[in-house]
Amino acid sequence: MTSNYSIPRWFYEAAFLAVLSVFCMVISFSKGYFSRSGTVLWMNWNLFLAFIPWCVSSTLVLHRNFWRRKWMVVVALLVWLVFFPNAPYILTDLMHLQSSSEESLWFDLLLFLSFAWTGLLYGFFSLWDIEKILRSWMRSAYVTLFSMFLLFLSGFGVYLGRYLRWNTWDLVTSPQRLLNDIGDRLVDPFSHPTTWGMTLFMGVFLNILYFSFRLMRNRGEVGASSETKDKSRESRK
Repeated sequence: MTSNYSIPRWFYEAAFLAVLSVFCMVISFSKGYFSRSGTVLWMNWNLFLAFIPWCVSSTLVLHRNFWRRKWMVVVALLVWLVFFPNAPYILTDLMHLQSSSEESLWFDLLLFLSFAWTGLLYGFFSLWDIEKILRSWMRSAYVTLFSMFLLFLSGFGVYLGRYLRWNTWDLVTSPQRLLNDIGDRLVDPFSHPTTWGMTLFMGVFLNILYFSFRLMRNRGEVGASSETKDKSRESRK
């Protein structure tokens, strides 16, 4: 059975993300058409990878009958976890600004920030959905701690993608080599300061961004609740 109460929120969220995604596609094609410095169409693929965890979490939230089969939820959460780092990973594409010419710098900045913002929204909206599912299994405080851990884990995933050039599909095509790289850094962390420095600072940064989003969302909900109470009091007078 579909969770009807989630459909209106999901519809507006999906429409907004679709508009942002189309905007990103348009400016990336414009960059490729008008610029002589090369194409950036590969960024659309990165954005698609950021879309996948949002798609997974939306499916789980809209179809609550999946929650009755915990094994299905566990499989879906694992798929979500594998793709989730692709959302914040788009932030690191800002490094390509160093190759921008003086003439195209501002346009390129707009392009990369648009993709990064849209990717983060896909990631954070999906994490909110995952929190909603986890709250049916554990206390809210534990869910918050788990979200913080996931964001640090995503920081590690960003490192694997940006520095070691691993991608999500390598879990299928080259799992042993990928696991060897991860294992080396877990067994001997002091030999890999860049790994844990990147993971720590990216994890802290993602937590700052995410909980800033949560603060804004909660503030909006409190404001809406206060307005409803005020209107109710006025109607009683």
